[in-house]
Amino acid sequence: MTHVVQTEALLSEGVITPEQAAEIARRSRDTMMALAINAVLTAGIAAATLGLAFWLADAMAVAIAGLLFLGLGAFVLVKGGDLYRMLGHAAALVGSGMLFVGAGIELSDLGSQNAGPILFLAGAGSAALAAWAFRKGPPSLRFTTGTVALMGGALHLWGLGHIVDAIAEPGMALTLAFGYAAVLIAAFGLFLNVRAVTALAIVPFAQMLETGTAYFHAAYVFYSPEPTLTILQMSTLIAACLWVRANQPDRIGRHAGIMAIMAAVVGNLAFLVASLWGDHIGMSFFREAAPRFEGGWQTYQNLRDAWEAQFLHVSEHVYTVLWAVLLIAAALWSAHTARRGLFNTAITFGAIHAYTQLFETFSDEPLAYAIGGLAAIPLAWGVWRLNQRIAVKME
Repeated sequence: MTHVVQTEALLSEGVITPEQAAEIARRSRDTMMALAINAVLTAGIAAATLGLAFWLADAMAVAIAGLLFLGLGAFVLVKGGDLYRMLGHAAALVGSGMLFVGAGIELSDLGSQNAGPILFLAGAGSAALAAWAFRKGPPSLRFTTGTVALMGGALHLWGLGHIVDAIAEPGMALTLAFGYAAVLIAAFGLFLNVRAVTALAIVPFAQMLETGTAYFHAAYVFYSPEPTLTILQMSTLIAACLWVRANQPDRIGRHAGIMAIMAAVVGNLAFLVASLWGDHIGMSFFREAAPRFEGGWQTYQNLRDAWEAQFLHVSEHVYTVLWAVLLIAAALWSAHTARRGLFNTAITFGAIHAYTQLFETFSDEPLAYAIGGLAAIPLAWGVWRLNQRIAVKME
């Protein structure tokens, strides 16, 4: 488990030697620099690939440019040595990406009924071949082979999207497609041992209940049409991930840990929606049967109210209180078990919750803050005493 340590304090107390403190600092710096370099490199490759493909905007030109980049990258990787290997990887991946993107756009623009199956199968085949090269090839080429495997997986899911779009009423097929995408992305992340890829699996997993985001001019929006079900969905995922973290090897456990954190983020956002609007549980599944606007606003509103009354409604005040209780419990538990990611998530959303309710509910109720603040003081004292007793028993 990764822990937060203060090397200077440990050094002054004689717990570690100066050499050990220096080694801890060196490893920490190397890890952070590797993350920064990989983030910049990955962003540059993605931007260059998409920018060149859309700038050229011609299938033949994109294919030729892609092959040139791929050939240049392969040449550098073979002849360039360790010093220029990063540039070789980048060129090869820009070229590969242009070929994948160009093929996908060209087949999609043709509008053929076979575009979906072709992309689906071609993506699966290229991903499998690259995954084999990743496992069996030289370690020095794993960055390229692993990324190409991801590109193949993306092409595979692109084809799946076309297949689902061709269905007259996707319904359950779309939900299953999102579930399949979530499992596939998580599997890629685990296979390549890249937790950033594993974390992306939360996007299609959340979209199984149509939870997602949108952008309007100067506004980013999170929406959750079924916040209660989303909270239950994410809670189940968190519980499963924590079990895996505790019972599986560290390599698998780390991926489960990042998924638990992502599920906590989405679950808290669903709580935010519910604490503002409440929830008519299950109503979004029957939106096609909702009354249409006809005959004036009051008539429509009466029909709408009667229709919504068919569904179980939970007040926003229930979610407001329940969310606060769960955030406090999550922060204390994660602190006690040294789960920094979940702790940071709980504290962050605790601040968001407090800020939201400040303006939404208690802006003109100063007594509510006094009562809450006075209640928090003995709570903190009680947790401090409990932690002392637990620490004594663990010694």
